[in-house]
Amino acid sequence: MVSALLFLFGIVVIVAGIGISIGLHELGHLTAAKIFGVKVTQYFVGFGPTLWSRKKGETEYGVKALPFGGYIAMTGMFPPGPDGEQPRRGRLAELIDSARQTSAETVQPGEEHRAFYAADPWKRIIIMFAGPVMNLVIAVVVIGIITVGVGVPGSSTTVASVAQCLKPATSTSQSCDSSDAASPAAAAGLRAGDKVLSVDGTPIRTFDQLSSMIEKAAGRRLTVVVERDGKQRTLHVTPVRSSKAVYDAEGHESIVETGVVGITPTTAYIRQPVSAVPGMVGDNLGRVAGIFLNLPQRMVQVWNAAFGAEARDPNGPVGLIGVGRFAGEVASDTSLAFTDRLEWLLSIIAALNMSLFVFNMIPLLPLDGGHILGALWEQGKRWFFAIFRRGKTPKHVDMARLMPITFGVVTVLIAMELLLAYADIVKPISAG
Repeated sequence: MVSALLFLFGIVVIVAGIGISIGLHELGHLTAAKIFGVKVTQYFVGFGPTLWSRKKGETEYGVKALPFGGYIAMTGMFPPGPDGEQPRRGRLAELIDSARQTSAETVQPGEEHRAFYAADPWKRIIIMFAGPVMNLVIAVVVIGIITVGVGVPGSSTTVASVAQCLKPATSTSQSCDSSDAASPAAAAGLRAGDKVLSVDGTPIRTFDQLSSMIEKAAGRRLTVVVERDGKQRTLHVTPVRSSKAVYDAEGHESIVETGVVGITPTTAYIRQPVSAVPGMVGDNLGRVAGIFLNLPQRMVQVWNAAFGAEARDPNGPVGLIGVGRFAGEVASDTSLAFTDRLEWLLSIIAALNMSLFVFNMIPLLPLDGGHILGALWEQGKRWFFAIFRRGKTPKHVDMARLMPITFGVVTVLIAMELLLAYADIVKPISAG
């Protein structure tokens, strides 16, 4: 019963996190639009049937039943068609004309200056960028909480175990023989649970710092101060030169000769300074961007896993069902410490917001990046006319002509979400 409640709690936390993230995304658009005088008639979180709404001023605020996104309705998203344009036939032409007509119907007489297309390009860029940047801010704040407040997993300065003897890295033996000399750590009296405070008078802050000092001191006696049972003890240990396996960034192993004493550290959540947050944000942004850059290949892998015997990539894309399931599994896994579960849930929320930021910046309609690209193109035209065609004003970029592409993008996005939902059901990615 407790496990089921924790599973449900994990799902609720993620659903709430998604809802707040979407709401703040749309709030970014709304705030920027109102600052620049663009009329906003609706602000909704979700799609489908309306669960609740209230009108305040000229804007209706509300929540809809399907939590798959949100939107604000700005008047005049597309400019009118060129004057004197001959009627065209065909489904694509009808789609373009329908988009223009629907946009024109939202603009009340005398309010043409408040239409989205009438705003200066730089204002439109800010309006559309304000949504994704809210998700980026959320991601940065959550990553900051994890990094500075909770900490990131790492090797602490507390000893987890002491080797009774030392074996070279090339040895296949896992046990000590009577002929093996005691390890320097064992000979010095180091014990599991000892917290290393200083070496030769130098305060020890991280295990990497301790390891570096040991590696450079082969054959030289070190004075080590440790904390044991609440008391400080001074020990003397002399590292010996031994072979050690090291790995590069690509995971390739190599054997090096270095000073060792025979200790392994405990793994703990280590709080980092604020200065470490930008690097963590950059790493997260790079990973998410890499997923989107390889999305076609990854979706093929999801298809093969969902409809074949291929295993699902644990680092591949997941849908909302998979995210909810993963959060539930993490929250209900009582074998994990509370800190572990908190860090996982916060990481999911950070990753979701980073994904929303990167996804919405893709330069395709109906995504925010598509509108930003159109505004940049129009600003470029204005600069060109100002330099080479003085006295002339360029027409608005006719974004309605891109509606066929928009329709295709929406179709692909729906297909991807359906595929991910199916894969999350028949072959889910487990938190374990």
